[in-house]
Amino acid sequence: MSAENSNSDDRIAIFEGHAIRRVYDEAEEIWFFSVIDVVQVLTQQPDYQTARKYWNKLKERLSKEGSESVTTCHRLKLTAADGKQYLTDVANAETLLRIVQSVPSHKAEPIKLWLAKVGYERMQEMADPARSLDRARETWQKHGRSEKWIQQRMMGQETRNKLTDYWATHEIKKGEEFAILTNIIHREWAEVSVQAHKGMKGLKTQNLRDHMSEAELIFTALAELSTRQIAESVEAKGMVENKSVAKTGGGIARKARLDLEARTGQKVVSSESYLPPMKTKGTLPVNPAKPAAKKPAKKPRSKKT
Repeated sequence: MSAENSNSDDRIAIFEGHAIRRVYDEAEEIWFFSVIDVVQVLTQQPDYQTARKYWNKLKERLSKEGSESVTTCHRLKLTAADGKQYLTDVANAETLLRIVQSVPSHKAEPIKLWLAKVGYERMQEMADPARSLDRARETWQKHGRSEKWIQQRMMGQETRNKLTDYWATHEIKKGEEFAILTNIIHREWAEVSVQAHKGMKGLKTQNLRDHMSEAELIFTALAELSTRQIAESVEAKGMVENKSVAKTGGGIARKARLDLEARTGQKVVSSESYLPPMKTKGTLPVNPAKPAAKKPAKKPRSKKT
């Protein structure tokens, strides 16, 4: 049984035909799964609202017992059946395993194995990064990315990994501190924050780098490469020193970006993304290669004499 069977944007995992919503936290580099979706599978409730009520009662009981399962849950926006996004309790695989133990269900063991397999496949990718790269390449190819774009995306990811490896061994905590430094670098080179850049492209839970243009990927990589090499040269440690280095590294890429924009007259940071085009209700898409036919002009009515 495959641990993951994802939809086009990788935000749905499938367990025995049941959709388990999830969201990827770029800062912590971990998947968070909808707790209610897992509880619905465990309780075999066909109605989502009933599963939600069950989880609310279970959460109340676990909280009174002082269980860490509740305190380690997060609330993130997930897309519901009506297409809208709502704040939903989510948890990583480790926390979900503890929650599963609190629900009497014949599905407990199968879903434990499923969650363990998700973690095992992640461990395999950590031990052999080629697995993760191969999977990512296949996903990007399915999404129609060009080989040139894929190559640049993978090179950029390698540059990113070397930077985060440096941070991890120089007194920078994975998660929030990684995100703070990443945002400093991004704001310096792009003159816009990560969140604002995602907003420009109309992204919500999607990975920003997966929707960057080739130029945006190149300047992101340049900023992070510069940051790492400067950090290594001065042996930067802790947040204070690395914040300063992050600004310097991002600034180098900003100067290069401004020079390119001045010479080409084109902006590097753009609102373009690889999101599917929006569908308008009640209208048919128009083929851009074939303009819509014009309605024949009405003939003027002849006046009666």
